[in-house]
Amino acid sequence: MVEVKGESSNSSPIEHMDKILSRASSMPGEMKNPEKTVAPASPPNLERSRTERRRQSHLRTDPTAQIFDNKISDRKKLKMLNRIATVKDGTVVLDVPSSAEPEDFDVGSGDACNDTGDDEPVDLADIQYLPPMQIVILIVGTRGDVQPFVAIGKRLQDYGHRVRLATHANFKEFVLTAGLEFFPLGGDPKILAGYMVKNKGFLPSSPSEIPIQRKQMKDIIFSLLAACKDPDDSGIQFKADAIIANPPAYGHTHVAEALKVPIHIFFTMPWTPTSEFPHPLSRVKQPAGYRLSYQIVDSMIWLGIRDMINEFRKKKLKLRPVTYLSGAQGSANDIPTGYIWSPHLVPKPKDWGPKVDVVGFCFLDLASNYEPPESLVKWLESGPKPIYIGFGSLPVQEPEVMTKIIVQALETTGQRGIINKGWGGLGNLDEPKDSIYLLDNCPHDWLFLRCTAVVHHGGAGTTAAGLKAACPTTVVPFFGDQPFWGERVHARGLGPPPIPIDQFSLQKLVSAINFMLDPKVKENAVELAKAMETEDGVTGAVKAFFKHLPPKMPEPETPQDPGLLGHCFGPVGKCLGFS
Repeated sequence: MVEVKGESSNSSPIEHMDKILSRASSMPGEMKNPEKTVAPASPPNLERSRTERRRQSHLRTDPTAQIFDNKISDRKKLKMLNRIATVKDGTVVLDVPSSAEPEDFDVGSGDACNDTGDDEPVDLADIQYLPPMQIVILIVGTRGDVQPFVAIGKRLQDYGHRVRLATHANFKEFVLTAGLEFFPLGGDPKILAGYMVKNKGFLPSSPSEIPIQRKQMKDIIFSLLAACKDPDDSGIQFKADAIIANPPAYGHTHVAEALKVPIHIFFTMPWTPTSEFPHPLSRVKQPAGYRLSYQIVDSMIWLGIRDMINEFRKKKLKLRPVTYLSGAQGSANDIPTGYIWSPHLVPKPKDWGPKVDVVGFCFLDLASNYEPPESLVKWLESGPKPIYIGFGSLPVQEPEVMTKIIVQALETTGQRGIINKGWGGLGNLDEPKDSIYLLDNCPHDWLFLRCTAVVHHGGAGTTAAGLKAACPTTVVPFFGDQPFWGERVHARGLGPPPIPIDQFSLQKLVSAINFMLDPKVKENAVELAKAMETEDGVTGAVKAFFKHLPPKMPEPETPQDPGLLGHCFGPVGKCLGFS
């Protein structure tokens, strides 16, 4: 969600960023007498390697590489950025020279990518000896973004730690009924999702969109500190000993800096630079630009929000403002990062080092406590397994048109179907149909086992649930990382090429359904589901979190009333009245 100020609809978002630099009162001016850095002396008569000489030459001539030259001012870098990057349909399109090679942009890869080996995994038996901690999980996004962290939080509680999940107020009941403590963050996920659907990504399509989204983001950022140290509705004291967060929380690293506590980033989409695939919020054809795309997206996000971040740092955190161009949004090399997806679907890139883990999909067991309506059970038993079609919490622009396309495609292919109404309002039929069941809400881990195939938006959690149930999958991406997952599903032979929402049509949906009904596709889905059975992403995430904690953690603070200790650190959150 990149936000940039601007006045003219004819200006690009990058040009709006340029204007921000000249008028953001919270930004410090450039240092008039910057300290000179002295390069270490090189041994005499040693010639630079060919790669290094080529890179130095490239830095002098290619603006793409010069963006990461520390001797060039931010304003000049912005002008370069404006020449090589454009915003189209909510994503960053990079123009990388055809002659470029990956090493030309291998700048500042740092510790995260300097070692392809992994550290020894932590033994779960060692976790029980860790002193109880108060852990806050800061999550921004839709329910699909929140759900994996509910599972992680519950597991951390099982090991005796007190866990607070801070997210949007819309998900309070979901978090509390899972037995975790809840604290509200700013921002409305419905507004955030509507914005991203309209703009087809995190970047604004016009200046008129910017003020709305900036307010959402500022509300989120300025709510983070309280989430880490203020009592919740119960009045019980809380002070985070460690932070877990996803990147769209934006201010998470700055709060960790102020509180002097460790932070661990977990996310459902790639955010760490790699040469194996581009940033999901970018479009770049040349593999040479894949790693660069992460730096560019990170820089554009930072340029769009740094006035808010610096206001937050000065007014709330009492920290000095920061002026660096990139590395501010959680991709910094010294921050441990875990990715919540199956390594059988997307293996860990070879250039991600020991501080980056691919932990597996994190599933929350909702099926075991689910009581399906009798009408749904009878409908499922009355015929062959249906195809599920739904887009969760994403708003659909023309729900009536899309519903008609879905119904006609199912009739054309002779399939029964379940239509999830979701936030988009699908399923308004002219008359009831025996072959169609309209669904309000149902746990995917229960429902997908009873479906022959699934069609959805491609959120990481929904994708994971479908693949775990061995369902051939069609992804209809709206924005963000959804095209990435659609492409990965297709590349593994688990479904057809993704159908972007603005290209959704009867012909394409019919073709997609026929593709999924191919026995070979089902065979591929079963094969992957069996491989995923050996994974435990929740355990993997907990192990990764503890593996990267500092060797010496500060002594955790206990609640003021010693009598609360057993309740607050209990595995089921009894301090909230749950058993």
